[in-house]
Amino acid sequence: MELDINEIMNILPHRPPMLLVDRIIELDPFKSATGIKNVTMMEDFFRGHFPGNPIMPGVLLLEAMAQVGGVAMLYPDEHRGKIALFGGMENVKFKRPVVPGDQVLTKAVVTKVRGNFGLLHAEAFVNDQMVASADFKYALKSPDELSAQEQKE
Repeated sequence: MELDINEIMNILPHRPPMLLVDRIIELDPFKSATGIKNVTMMEDFFRGHFPGNPIMPGVLLLEAMAQVGGVAMLYPDEHRGKIALFGGMENVKFKRPVVPGDQVLTKAVVTKVRGNFGLLHAEAFVNDQMVASADFKYALKSPDELSAQEQKE
């Protein structure tokens, strides 16, 4: 199953400039997703990271990877409208920088689920060469659950 940017925006709450996935090319809901991020010189973060030597910030690469996994987790109807929150990251590895003109292909697999919590493994590639990998802990929360938690604090 493939999803274009409009379908992705119906699933993820992110919006530009924080929407970091352009297309989903494979999707097995709540199991796995493969997505694409086209990295262009027009990305706002390249103005400061780094002038004369533009490199996509590692934290944004991780966010892009997590968003691909987020599409897999939030695609089922029962999860629509929820937000996938980071619970932690482990085994983060960066292999090479991502630069303007690169097309990042992320493969994300849901590896464990327990209620609204779980683990996701993601790997990012440019031209079939791995550029990063990470394991993400996540929690699925509805907006009203987030508001209730804020009121307790």
